[in-house]
Amino acid sequence: MNALERLLADKFLSLADDELILAHRNSEWTGHAPILEEDIAFANIAQDELGHATLWYRLRAALTGEEPDELVFFRDAADFTCAQLVELPKGDWALTIMRQYLFDALEMVRLPLYIESGYRPLTETAAKIRPEEIYHYRHTAAWVKRLGWGTVESHRRMQTALNELWPYTRQLFAPLPGEAALIEAGHLPDLTRLEMDWWAEVEPFLTAANLTIPAFTKTAVISRTDHTPHLAELVADLQAVARLDREAAW
Repeated sequence: MNALERLLADKFLSLADDELILAHRNSEWTGHAPILEEDIAFANIAQDELGHATLWYRLRAALTGEEPDELVFFRDAADFTCAQLVELPKGDWALTIMRQYLFDALEMVRLPLYIESGYRPLTETAAKIRPEEIYHYRHTAAWVKRLGWGTVESHRRMQTALNELWPYTRQLFAPLPGEAALIEAGHLPDLTRLEMDWWAEVEPFLTAANLTIPAFTKTAVISRTDHTPHLAELVADLQAVARLDREAAW
């Protein structure tokens, strides 16, 4: 494995970790969503995100030979490279919907750029994931608009969720070590362009949804090696059964 392949493997791990942890958070709504139809729909979204995580882990495995199950069930929480945005507890329905929207908006602008990548396995995987992400975006965007223009209480909760989550979005565009080399090689899009495209997507939509975008605080962008305490709790729960017997066959 050459230097660029090692950097790609690290990027795929980060993408997979985001999807895995978000899927786990979303799965916590199974049986608890506000209406039965949404209980089913959001469980499907969680399942889709888990499937996308599997695809990214497999891209890494093709380069490193590491089994996805080993990465998921036997890594320490400190070794995950997910964004803090996906680690946060599920909160109320407004927070869950807002988080999913902000992440889906990123997928909507990022996946088309990945499809243009010079690295064919990335192109093919992004093309496979994108149709499902389009559905996710439409679904969560409808909820954001519905709640933003709903009752006084629903608007308050959506604005509170946006205020809480907004600072965490900066980390979504934090480069991994060596990522500049992948951008220069044509494997990944420029992060500045990606962030600008994301902003162009979310700013007019959130404004049209009757929400006020908070101002960014002037803090340093957090590395993906820095995590909230919530991740350790989630990973311990996720890995509990697998770690009872490492050699167990399922």
